[in-house]
Amino acid sequence: MTINEVQDELIADFSFFDDWMAKYEYIIQLGKELPLIDEQFKEDGYLIKGCQSKVWLHADHQDGKVIFTADSDAIITKGLVALMVKVLSGHTPHEIVESDLYFIDQIGLQEHLSPTRANGLLSMVKQMKLYAATLQAVDNN
Repeated sequence: MTINEVQDELIADFSFFDDWMAKYEYIIQLGKELPLIDEQFKEDGYLIKGCQSKVWLHADHQDGKVIFTADSDAIITKGLVALMVKVLSGHTPHEIVESDLYFIDQIGLQEHLSPTRANGLLSMVKQMKLYAATLQAVDNN
């Protein structure tokens, strides 16, 4: 599945819910299904800067693809990072760097998050694209 296909699937999933309480429950459920980061990566070097909650993110490079694992100490934030992992993990560094993450606006996520959570989400996106750009540079050398 391409990044856009995953985004389109998420947009369709979110369209089934009538209100934001149900959407938040879905986000929390996604967090429970998140492939958890190995305990060795739950240290300060893997914390995403700009998140109010603690969010650890690790990127692994396997067979030309970036595999993200993550965790958070807050349930909604864990769900948000799970959304990002669902969309971006398993793709090449180039695909991640070039991706347009339109699903965030289309499901109304940005406008329904508190300012601190919205900033945290942007920090997650930035960090994931930074990891991918670094791996892409390694691939090109």
